Amino acid sequence: MSNPRQPGPEAMAESLHSAAIHLLRKLRRADSASGLNAPRLSALSVIVFGGPLTLGQLAAAEQVRPPTMTRIVQALEAKGLVKKVANPEDRRTIHLSATMKGKRVMVEARERRVRSLAKQVGQLSREEQRTVRAAIGLMEGIIEGL
Repeated sequence: MSNPRQPGPEAMAESLHSAAIHLLRKLRRADSASGLNAPRLSALSVIVFGGPLTLGQLAAAEQVRPPTMTRIVQALEAKGLVKKVANPEDRRTIHLSATMKGKRVMVEARERRVRSLAKQVGQLSREEQRTVRAAIGLMEGIIEGL
């Protein structure tokens, strides 16, 4: 028998979904210092942390159509953040890789977001920080199950 005072899985999922979206939106404010808009920064992140990969793979990862991703990649390439590298086994296949500058932009953006979040976590009591630490472990398990 469930406790009527405790929210059920649907209500918790709704709250968690909302909190996750709001957290990412707030942290994204720090991304303006990178000089890239959200789609470009997201694509660069996939290339830096998951690359090298083809344009089609990147478009699939970002859930956009290849023509949209072509424009994003062209902008990243123009800024010297990504480069195209021909596959030595099949010269028709082009892989996208991050340049050193692109990696630096992404690492700095991540560091800004983490610092911002760490500042807020640092304002929590020790007990609240323990609760957040435990919740992170649970969240990782939930994410794995999706």
